[in-house]
Amino acid sequence: MKLNIALLAGDGIGPEVIDQAVKVSDAVAAKFGHEISWTPALTGAAAIDAVGEPYPDETHEACVAADAVLFGAIGHPRFDNDPSAKVRPEQGLLKMRQKLGLFANVRPTFTFPSLIDKSPLKKERIEGTDLVFLRELTGGIYFGKRGREDNDNTAYDTCTYTRAEVERLAKKGFEMAMQRSKKLCCVDKANVLETSRLWRETVQKLEKDYPEVEVSYEFVDAVAMRLVQWPSAYDVLITENLFGDILTDEASVISGSMGLMPSASLGEKTSLFEPIHGSYPQAAGKDIANPLATVLSAAMMFETAFGLRDEAEAIREVVNKSLAEGVVTEDLADAGKAYKTSEVGNWLAENI
Repeated sequence: MKLNIALLAGDGIGPEVIDQAVKVSDAVAAKFGHEISWTPALTGAAAIDAVGEPYPDETHEACVAADAVLFGAIGHPRFDNDPSAKVRPEQGLLKMRQKLGLFANVRPTFTFPSLIDKSPLKKERIEGTDLVFLRELTGGIYFGKRGREDNDNTAYDTCTYTRAEVERLAKKGFEMAMQRSKKLCCVDKANVLETSRLWRETVQKLEKDYPEVEVSYEFVDAVAMRLVQWPSAYDVLITENLFGDILTDEASVISGSMGLMPSASLGEKTSLFEPIHGSYPQAAGKDIANPLATVLSAAMMFETAFGLRDEAEAIREVVNKSLAEGVVTEDLADAGKAYKTSEVGNWLAENI
């Protein structure tokens, strides 16, 4: 099979971790007889520096023409520390999601047996955790009307959802639940927010189409608490953009490191795969960043975008082997040897 993949390294540690995912992907492709055509493209602060735009038209065209997109990270502190900046790297991320129709963010959270003691939560709390969030990605408060008034003394951000936006995300949640343990949790704030009442109402109407799925409805604050108390109680959770942004970051540390969790953003035109961590500018260029989340995102890409399950499993197996044998970067090394980002990538590719 020929795989056409757009490669968006982005900012900070993005280029370094993407390089390792490319090594591993190329090794898997060679092992299973596939050919990968990579198309690099600019985004984020790197694109602003080059062309003044965080998501240039040329990058969008490369993404649309590709079968899938592998993405690193966006963000740079010089923009974070300048509230007056008119153009920001994160604008490119929102624009990319909107133009590619990336409406469903899939974020799994699971534990690794060899790292279970690294979690900030007790072992008995997290053993068996294997949940997945579906976060709506192109609606809600991040895309609503916003502005200032009252001589710049009042600011507002508007949260808006349509029934169609909720329905298409919820259907993916039901479908995923059918492939897993047939449990679905709708996360909202229906006791306060009208948009949440629309979410709950829409999901309730869909229940009849999926009679085998056990559906629960929980307020977002209760879920935030239960993710810490008993995360293994959950399987598939669906929620709106802002709630999902917060809860998925909370869930990500259950495994012991944000540098381990992959994600996928499913869309109308193509799908994008990325680690959930940020650009981590403090580590950029030092060859110390953990590449495993990006490598596991490549595994999700092989399985989700191309239906290549054996290839995806080969990547997951070699990642588990690296963790068990201590071939890890400094964030996971403890008293053992800390490998460089590039050394981990080389080891994974060689062991494929």
